Amino acid sequence: MSACHYINGDWVTGDGADLITVFDPSLGEPFAELQVASAAQVDQAVAAARQALPDWRNTRASERAVYLRGFAEQIELRRETLIALQMQNNGKPRHEAVVDVDDAVATFTYYADLAEGLADHQHRDVPLAVRGFSSRTRLEPVGVVGLIVPWNFPLVTSAWKLAPALAAGCTVVLKPSEITPLIEQTYGQIADALGLPAGVLNIIGGKAQTGAALSNHPGLDKLSFTGSNGVGSQVMNSAAAHCRPVTLELGGKSAIVVFDDCDLDQAVEWIVAGICWNAGQMCSATSRLLVQDHIADALMERLKAAFEKQRVGNPVTGEVDMGPLTSQAQWNKVADYFAIARAEGLHCLTGGDVLRDAGWFVCPTLYADVPLTSRLWTEEIFGPVLCVHRFDSEQEALALANDSRFGLVATVISADLQRAERVANALEVGHVWINSIQAVFVETSWGGIKGSGIGRELGPWGLSAYQSVKHVTRCLG
Repeated sequence: MSACHYINGDWVTGDGADLITVFDPSLGEPFAELQVASAAQVDQAVAAARQALPDWRNTRASERAVYLRGFAEQIELRRETLIALQMQNNGKPRHEAVVDVDDAVATFTYYADLAEGLADHQHRDVPLAVRGFSSRTRLEPVGVVGLIVPWNFPLVTSAWKLAPALAAGCTVVLKPSEITPLIEQTYGQIADALGLPAGVLNIIGGKAQTGAALSNHPGLDKLSFTGSNGVGSQVMNSAAAHCRPVTLELGGKSAIVVFDDCDLDQAVEWIVAGICWNAGQMCSATSRLLVQDHIADALMERLKAAFEKQRVGNPVTGEVDMGPLTSQAQWNKVADYFAIARAEGLHCLTGGDVLRDAGWFVCPTLYADVPLTSRLWTEEIFGPVLCVHRFDSEQEALALANDSRFGLVATVISADLQRAERVANALEVGHVWINSIQAVFVETSWGGIKGSGIGRELGPWGLSAYQSVKHVTRCLG
């Protein structure tokens, strides 16, 4: 077995009892095998991060910015390798893999910029109403942080957590998904290339037991997790047991609201992107389509044609619009929802089945006039499955969109910008797009409300998630 875990600046072979088999989802065949990290190696990684913390937190922020720019440059140098690996291990079409690389580069560059400005925010005087005292503010790193990331956007999600954590002066133990464990190894290779001090970044691979060992570890000062609500609940319980902060980016069942004054062809483009990008394996997938009754039939006719034109296939062997689902478990889950739809008697306009020739492919699927009681309407599927429901008025659309236990994102499509802004303001979510694809910018925040999580990533909010605030107050008399 190759050395695949990065602990205290060294590459080591896992000594856990289990193996990780890495698959090409387009073929359904394995192409790599890794030995998981043991609980003892998790201890070693946390101990290394703890030992490295004093020096790293006291390193000038401008010096940390140099390392962050180095990460951006090194990702760019590895561009083609990272694109190819995402196509092979995630099944991403090339154009999607390119976007992910660009996103990671932009993230490290942005937080390098923020790190360079951190000194300007230190020791700021706080105006006091009472005379005879002075008070100043310090922003300090929260400490040793555990980062647990998912398989759907491994390069990107790791960058969203790693860059602000390092910028703030935290040291890190990163646990990738066992489904896509190879991408994050790049960050360890970059740390070596840049001469990042040993212990500042540690990467441990494993399955659920490894994630549990990290999230329950008493040596952490904070945990940031992106993934399912079920695991997120366990992570939150472990944070509660240690009374430490946690950031959770969890599931979604997001709405896309289409009013009858829209350009139908343009609306179709945005709807398809919202559900078929990454084969629908997005917490932000707009999987509930609310369409105003007057245009519903015409829109669904166009959507049916657009879904059937989607080129589904192996991104390595040809140009495709949508690749496979990333794991067999996810393929089975989506197949189960197709069976539920048949049992519920849903009206399937197109798709509704898996493709069984090779790999873990499914058809882009469109269900019309889905009842609000359907499990497909209320539950996160994590696949290219779109459910449609009609509405009459703006008030009804808002009520339907907000009737969810999730609150991550939403999209509004309307030629009436005043109405679109009004609806956006009333939607109970963390991010709203108006007449747009799901364009995510590093300068804006990412995160949700309700069951979609706690806290925010990206923007200055992402940096503050890894900082603690200290006030120093002095008597002048």
